[in-house]
Amino acid sequence: MTKRVHNFNAGPAVLPVPVLEQARDEMLDYQGCGMSVMEISHRSKEFEGIINTAEADLRELMGIPANYKVMFLQGGATLQFAMLPMNLRAAGASADYIVTGSWSNTSVKEAKKLGTTNVVFDGKGDNFTRLPSTGELQLDPQAAYLYFCHNETIHGVEFKDEPLPPAGVPLVCDVSSDFLSQPINVDKYGLILAGAQKNAGPAGVTVVIVREDLLERTPANLPVMLDYKLLAESGSLHNTPPCYSIYMVGLVLKWLKGLGGLAGMYEINRKKADLLYKAIDNSGGFYRGHAAPEARSIMNVPFRMPNEELEAQFVKEAKAADIIGIKGHRS
Repeated sequence: MTKRVHNFNAGPAVLPVPVLEQARDEMLDYQGCGMSVMEISHRSKEFEGIINTAEADLRELMGIPANYKVMFLQGGATLQFAMLPMNLRAAGASADYIVTGSWSNTSVKEAKKLGTTNVVFDGKGDNFTRLPSTGELQLDPQAAYLYFCHNETIHGVEFKDEPLPPAGVPLVCDVSSDFLSQPINVDKYGLILAGAQKNAGPAGVTVVIVREDLLERTPANLPVMLDYKLLAESGSLHNTPPCYSIYMVGLVLKWLKGLGGLAGMYEINRKKADLLYKAIDNSGGFYRGHAAPEARSIMNVPFRMPNEELEAQFVKEAKAADIIGIKGHRS
């Protein structure tokens, strides 16, 4: 029998068994074409059907308005940390960044390399245990955009409500680690980016959702593979895209629709998170959660134990019980 462990890795992360089984069944012959999806041309009608259906299902699940473009790109969210200011922040302009953990901190470092960047909140002093209050954010009404990370994988803090930018300032968000985990009001955002490998599929594809009017900001001299406007106009097909990863994302989207969409997925996630936090809170301090209760993530539940020796024993015994990926990030 095939062995399946309880996989808690943040990414590449667990994929639904029905999705893996369908991919297995279609591995050698995708819908009668006599080829694997890994072999068919990205210009073929078969792949055109795959990418168009994936986009349509994503639009349906997230309620993406018609005036937003959906792109399936490469390079992970990390490349987006640079592409974002390259495309949306004009020369001489500034952008506002909310830093609530490791990934937003990484993003702001990339943005600073490329121009003026204003950190309007930095949670480092509190060891990234909390989110900012509205009164703490001194936002620039002339900022090119306001950036935040919806869920911080390592520190386990997650926004419950979007920060409110000044009128006319687009809201930009990295939703990689809680992408498709819950409903989201896309029309509140100028741009949403997400590496697929944490929730939506295997590594190799990054989803970018951008309001069409913002594409007019893209400078004319950007390299072609860093140009949002051109990539959107090409339908993510300027060059060979990560075809198999997009196919797998498409299967996950179908699976999500079968669960009742993002509202159904959120209810499942909330119940799982409640079980974990209840165990932590009722342990008499033996387990210590990292995030402040009001900032707790339903996706990532970091905790510590009385000492590192016990933590090492915990991880060892968990692995023996086929519970994988709970050691946490190396940082």
